[in-house]
Amino acid sequence: MLAVGLAIVTIASHRTHTEAIITRSAANDAWQHYQSTRVKFHSLELGEDLITVLAPAKAEEKIKEYEKAKKKYEEQGEEIQKEAREKEAETEAAEHRALRYDVGEGMLEIALVLSSLYFIARKKLFPAIGVLAGIAGIAVAISGFMM
Repeated sequence: MLAVGLAIVTIASHRTHTEAIITRSAANDAWQHYQSTRVKFHSLELGEDLITVLAPAKAEEKIKEYEKAKKKYEEQGEEIQKEAREKEAETEAAEHRALRYDVGEGMLEIALVLSSLYFIARKKLFPAIGVLAGIAGIAVAISGFMM
C-alpha cells in the first residue's frame, strides 16, 4: 500500500512541477508582451518630442494621432500586466502544491524503507515507525490536493 501511495504522490508531484513550469513560461511571455507594449508607448513619446521640435506646424494633427495610440498601448499594458500577475499567482500556487507533494513523497519513501527493514532486522519498531511516516506522508500529500 505504501508503494502504491508513493507512486500516486510521485506522479502528482511531477505533474504539478510541469504545471508550474508551464505557467511560469506563460507569465514570462506576458511580461515580455507588456515590455514590448511599453517600448511602443515610449517610441510614441519620442515621436511627439521630435515632431514638436522639427515640424511644429504639422505637429498638432500628428500628436493627436499619437495620443490615441498611446492610450491604446496604455490600456493594453494594463491588461497584459494583470494577466502576467495572474499567471505568477498560478505558478506560486502550483509550486506550493508541488512542495507538499515532494514532502509527502519523501515521507512515503522513508516509510517504505523503514517497513522493508523489518525483513532484515525482524524488529517491529521499523514497520511501526514506517506506518507513522506513511500516514504523515499521505496527510501532507492530501493537503497538496486540497490547495
